[in-house]
Amino acid sequence: MAVHHTKDKGDLGTAKAHADLVAHGFMVLFPATEHAEFDLVAYRSSTFVRVQVKYRSARSGAITVRFRSVWADRHGTHVRPSDKSQVDVVCIYCPETDCCYYVRPAEHGESVTLRVSPTRNGQVHGVLSADDFRAVRVSPTSGPA
Repeated sequence: MAVHHTKDKGDLGTAKAHADLVAHGFMVLFPATEHAEFDLVAYRSSTFVRVQVKYRSARSGAITVRFRSVWADRHGTHVRPSDKSQVDVVCIYCPETDCCYYVRPAEHGESVTLRVSPTRNGQVHGVLSADDFRAVRVSPTSGPA
């Protein structure tokens, strides 16, 4: 991708999420509005999953997503925490790995950090490996998102 405009990154992330979800056996539905809290809906086994897509580059071997919305208007920059009840899964597309990772925001605090490479100091306790978040859960009790 030659242009790195925020909208272009979002479009690429959504396209990658769409392809990844289809490869995992989901039917993918798109809302008829840009104002929904979610970007698409994944459907499988009589279950609908609302998915918000985030494009995040890896920094120091990790990808971080903060569960919030940030926007600017003539009154300045605004930050609002995400309403986690409006999204079932956040799909994080990382261009460095060309993979999608699926997290349930309700299971995390204000943010989540996934490691795409080992820590330099070898720490493993409390570290979330991105590889553990490659699958989408269709029910809250079946493992990582």
